[in-house]
Amino acid sequence: MFNEFKEFIARGNVMDLAVGVIIGGAFGLIVSSLTDDIIMPIVGAIFGGFDFSNYFIPLTSGVTASTLEAAREQGAVFAYGNFITVVINFLILAWIIFLIVKGVNNLRRQQAESPTPPAAPPQDIQLLTEIRDLLATKK
Repeated sequence: MFNEFKEFIARGNVMDLAVGVIIGGAFGLIVSSLTDDIIMPIVGAIFGGFDFSNYFIPLTSGVTASTLEAAREQGAVFAYGNFITVVINFLILAWIIFLIVKGVNNLRRQQAESPTPPAAPPQDIQLLTEIRDLLATKK
């Protein structure tokens, strides 16, 4: 069973998937930082606040806090700012992945369009072909 597991792990597809997951996780952190630290402050400034993720609507009268974290401790809130931040984060990530897949597909199409030259036949086949051609000319 251990050998089968080792063979399974050593396959190229499994290793490619593992590398993709690790890089995807790191890339997700980069996109989260881009969204949280660069894009959302600009969007927040446009809409009149500096921290868009703190936009919420209190669902009970007991919520009087001005930050989302404090408001959640006081009661139920509709945290639409945080949701919008996550949606924008997703859209950026989806767009970047789309561009990467589009680039890879273009490379594959270019490779498929350029035909590879046929491989030269082995030396013994070349020698036999030459002998056949010489015998055909002697007749």
